[in-house]
Amino acid sequence: MDTELCYLACSAGLCAFMWIPYVLARLASWGLIATVSYPENPPDVPGWARRLQRAHNNMVENLVPFAALVLVAQAADVSTGMTVFGATLFFYSRLAHALVYTLGIPWVRTLTFTGGYVGMLLILIALVI
Repeated sequence: MDTELCYLACSAGLCAFMWIPYVLARLASWGLIATVSYPENPPDVPGWARRLQRAHNNMVENLVPFAALVLVAQAADVSTGMTVFGATLFFYSRLAHALVYTLGIPWVRTLTFTGGYVGMLLILIALVI
């Protein structure tokens, strides 16, 4: 498997597991019945859980264009140092983004988001040049 596909799989795996701590926090805060139903006025969950949910939503939004770029690069047989670095940068930036977003660290969250975006841009640039 090419490195870019490996990081796509790792990114998809990260996205697939990010919701679990949020749901566990909701279960602890709401209880089982409210968690599996639609309560009118649900109690709050901890701040870290709300931030993790937003980080997960953001990952879902960014995983789609990243996956498209990696798959187009694979179909076009484009695998260069730039695409490998872009995929690597995307994954580790998104992993760091999830952590710092959950912990509520300002500025670093924006830097890690930007790192993931730059990773996608590197793959795009490799495709068009």
